[in-house]
Amino acid sequence: MADPTRARILMKLVEEPGYPALLAQELDLRRTNVSNHLACLLGCGLVVAEPKGRRTSYRIADPHLGEAISLLLDVVVAVDDGSGCLGETCPLGCCGAEVQR
Repeated sequence: MADPTRARILMKLVEEPGYPALLAQELDLRRTNVSNHLACLLGCGLVVAEPKGRRTSYRIADPHLGEAISLLLDVVVAVDDGSGCLGETCPLGCCGAEVQR
């Protein structure tokens, strides 16, 4: 789950089941790349595959996992890597500045 591409795929699958070709299109990735990541997630037991005719749909393996991913998304802090240090005004002390309380 530490791989950014796998994380993006998991986040899409939390929303709804998906097909490799559609996931590739929605995430602007190559289909083979998505298929490889789905195989990894399948091997880890995080997703399940459901054959539907000539296509295969993937979904989160356990509803509790989907819920956990959603909860994690609610608490993740977005970071702008292009921003400079805020110094003393940094609210988290992430720049080495002391957090002022």
